[in-house]
Amino acid sequence: MRILVPFLAFAACVAAPVAPDNVLIDMGQIETATDGRCFANDVASAVIETVTIQEVDQPELRDADGTITRPASFRTITREQIVRERTDIRFETICPQNYTAEFVTTLQWALKARGIYAGAINGTLDAQTGAAIQRFQRRSGPDTQLLPIETARTLGIAALSRAQLNAG
Repeated sequence: MRILVPFLAFAACVAAPVAPDNVLIDMGQIETATDGRCFANDVASAVIETVTIQEVDQPELRDADGTITRPASFRTITREQIVRERTDIRFETICPQNYTAEFVTTLQWALKARGIYAGAINGTLDAQTGAAIQRFQRRSGPDTQLLPIETARTLGIAALSRAQLNAG
């Protein structure tokens, strides 16, 4: 019975998916769900906007016939305001084992076609490719080198969901 307990505990552990040799960026934060889908966590940075306005410091002065005797004076006020708060996000991502050389080559071509990637098309998910992924999705996705499923769909390199197919 003592031998059986350690064996059962070992059998319950599921090994994390291993990234292929062509993946050179850190994928340590990817978790695999029981259904086989992969998820990652990230922080969406706050968006701060600088607003500059002109405010009347002293209104204009006019004499009795309406002639301006002193023009209005203005002061410039500059302030920063938060447009979007910093938030923790969780997103579905491509599982590490799916980054085959063929998939990464397709990803690199898709990024190059959009003018975001200038590196070699070599099928290696290296720092330059990761930085291009991050630049592409920084506008509307998580600020990360990991590739969310939605970004892969936007790039046209992952299948569309049933809901997306029905919506179009």
